[in-house]
Amino acid sequence: MIHPLRFGNFTILYPWVLLFLLAVPVLFLLGRKVRSAAQAVQFPSTEIMLALSRGGKSRARGFLDAITFLAVALLLLAASRPQLERSNIHIQASGVDIMLAFDVSSSMAAEDMTIANKRVSRIEAVKRIAQQFIAERLSDRIGIMAFAGHPFLVSPPTLDHGWLLTNIDRMQAGMMEEDSTAIGSAIAAAARRLRGHFAKSKVLILLTDGANNAGCISPLTAAEAARVLGIKIYTIGAGSSGPVPYPVLDIFGGTRYRMVKFDSDLDTLKRIAEMTGGQFFRASDSQSLTRIFQKVNRMEKSRAVMTKISSYWDLFPWPVSVALGLLLAEILLSQTVWKRLP
Repeated sequence: MIHPLRFGNFTILYPWVLLFLLAVPVLFLLGRKVRSAAQAVQFPSTEIMLALSRGGKSRARGFLDAITFLAVALLLLAASRPQLERSNIHIQASGVDIMLAFDVSSSMAAEDMTIANKRVSRIEAVKRIAQQFIAERLSDRIGIMAFAGHPFLVSPPTLDHGWLLTNIDRMQAGMMEEDSTAIGSAIAAAARRLRGHFAKSKVLILLTDGANNAGCISPLTAAEAARVLGIKIYTIGAGSSGPVPYPVLDIFGGTRYRMVKFDSDLDTLKRIAEMTGGQFFRASDSQSLTRIFQKVNRMEKSRAVMTKISSYWDLFPWPVSVALGLLLAEILLSQTVWKRLP
C-alpha cells in the first residue's frame, strides 16, 4: 500500500495515480504515429506538400498535442487528490500563573555577572536567564513586571511567550526616572495581576539587588496580602555583597568603571518568601542565577494538554478546471484557426 505523500501542510492522498504520468508521453507518441499513418495522403508533386506545410501547420499540431498532454496531466494530478491541511492547536493549560518582577534601578547596571566568559550587567544576565525560563514553561501564563521607584507592567500574564521574549528586552537598568527601589509596590502590583486568575498555583518571582526605599506600602504588608490571595513568592537577592564594577561616563563621553557597594536587605527578602510559602535564593553570579531558575522550574510543575484539530481543503477542482479549459481551447483551435485536414 502506498501511503499519502506529505510536504508540510500539502498532501497527495493517492500518489500512485501519478505513476500514470509516465505512460502519457508514450501514448501520445503512439497516437501521433497511428494518426500519421491513417491520415497519409499521396501527393503527385512535392511542391504541393511544401505549400501545405507552410504557415506553421506542423508546429500548430505540436502545440495542440502539448495542450492535450498538459490537460491529461492535470486530470491525473486531480485524480491523485491533492489536499491542503489547515490545523488549529488548542492548549488546555492546567499550569501555573507566574509573574516575574525584576528590579531595574540603576544598580542593576553593575557588571558582576558573566555569560560565556564575558562580563555583563546584572540586568542583562537576568534577561538572558529569564528568557530561558520562559521558553521552558509552555503551558503557563507568564507576565513581567519591572520596578524601580514604582512598578511598570512590561506584559500581563499570557500564553504568548513569543511576545514575552520580545518585550523582555525592553527592560533596561535605570529606565525609570525615579531611581529607587519600591519592593512593596512591586509585590502589590504583581499580586493584582495574578488575583483574577484561576490557575492551580500562582507564583511571583521577585528579583532585586537593593533594599526597599520607596513606595507607599511596605514589602511585608504586600507579602501578607499576596499570601491571602494564595500567591507564593520566590525572592532572589542578586549581585555580589562587596564592591562591584559599575559603569560611569567620563567627561569625554566614554565609559569607565569604579567600584561601588550597594545596600541590600536580604533579611526582608527571606521573610517575604517564608510568609508566602516560597523560598529565598542568593544569586551572586550568573551561574547561581541559572541554577535558581532551574530549581524553581522543577518545583513549580505544570501540565498541559495539546489538542490538534485538522481540516483538509481539497485542491482537485483547480487542476480539473484548468484541464477542462485547455481541452476546450484545443477543440476550438483545431476546428477554427488550425483546422485539421480530413
